[in-house]
Amino acid sequence: MSLELEHYCPDCGEERVFYRAASTTLHLGTKVKWHCPDCDYGFVQVDGVIDTSEADA
Repeated sequence: MSLELEHYCPDCGEERVFYRAASTTLHLGTKVKWHCPDCDYGFVQVDGVIDTSEADA
């Protein structure tokens, strides 16, 4: 799995490179926390099925 992810940051208002802050395996799949290094915005993805960044859009 990649350590970087190109993603839109709503706090910065543009595409940023997010860094993987943490990951763990759950019964749902692999949970990955992503963090924008330019601000405090972060989101969680679980096996591409759950994505908390979509809730902020």
